[in-house]
Amino acid sequence: MDRFEPYGLSHWVLMVLILAGSLVLVVLGRGIHEQALERWCRAFAVVVLGFNVPLLVFRLMPGEWDVAESLPLHLCDLAWVVAAWALWTRRATPHALLYFWGLTLTPQAIITPALDSPDFPHVNFIEFWGQHLLVIWAASFLTWAVGIRPTWRGYWISVGVTVAWGLAMLVFNEAAGTNYGFVSSKPENPSLLDLMGGWPTYLAVELVVGMAAWALLTWPWTRSREPVTAP
Repeated sequence: MDRFEPYGLSHWVLMVLILAGSLVLVVLGRGIHEQALERWCRAFAVVVLGFNVPLLVFRLMPGEWDVAESLPLHLCDLAWVVAAWALWTRRATPHALLYFWGLTLTPQAIITPALDSPDFPHVNFIEFWGQHLLVIWAASFLTWAVGIRPTWRGYWISVGVTVAWGLAMLVFNEAAGTNYGFVSSKPENPSLLDLMGGWPTYLAVELVVGMAAWALLTWPWTRSREPVTAP
């Protein structure tokens, strides 16, 4: 089976599919009657869980277990959990996490994928792209179709949760000899982190740049009035 190649045919097809699917979901979602919207959101949550949970169980099986890869500790792993939570409840806090993680960090993984795997239809390929695709689709759907908007409260909660996760991963990686979240060293594939200096400098730069980018993504929604969302 051919290996996955960044910016090969399958990579371009998936990037187009992610963008096109997001647009279609937003257009369709805006036409859903309010009374049916909850059913659609919860059905979407079930799809997210139905795709990811079996793969998580598969990775935890003895024949597949690898402490460096099997645990759902990357932010992209946590993002699909948050996506299901946000879709099921339509609450502001999980949506904020999904909005910032799904629309800034997940696209970086799409543009510079850290995927050393055979190409489609290998399970590693399907898992990587399906996971990221669903997260971006969910974030787009809830924001532009359902109409849940980020707030400054959600911004600061997301920053706090992300920093806490990063610190936890530094401790875990040191104890387990892993590199979840790429907080202990940069990924081997080219990425934006290559522009941010060595360790630990790139962590500080990433934090500053990330907070600035998230603030810019929050400001347009809040400059006129705070939206009304569930707590």
